Amino acid sequence: MFFKKEETKNNNFLTKVCALLIHAAKIDENYTDKEEEIIKRTLNELGIENISKTIEEAKIIEESSNQILDFTREVKGLPEQDKIKIIEALWSIIYSNKDADIYETNLMRRLAGLLYIDNKTMGDIKEKIKQNLK
Repeated sequence: MFFKKEETKNNNFLTKVCALLIHAAKIDENYTDKEEEIIKRTLNELGIENISKTIEEAKIIEESSNQILDFTREVKGLPEQDKIKIIEALWSIIYSNKDADIYETNLMRRLAGLLYIDNKTMGDIKEKIKQNLK
């Protein structure tokens, strides 16, 4: 578990993190079982007990929101190592089909700015994920 206990108790916060992961998975209009498995694994690492319920709630939030600011507002205040874990999960979702399209890379560029992640760190995480998939 990589979040502090008080953060994991805030179900709304965790649901928004999940919604961000789902948004990344759906942005290429091809939400796969492999992407959902990555989301479930990430939620498990977060210490979420009812993963299915969290995913269902996050899907509703993701579908009803029209901007990623709703998902990133609370995340940007996290410690750097927690933000990096989320970015790793996002890149894992994006590269689960071995390739990133223009919409996915644009999302990650926007998230880097919103979450205050510098380009070098973002690029290093991306390359780490790509190497792990080989």
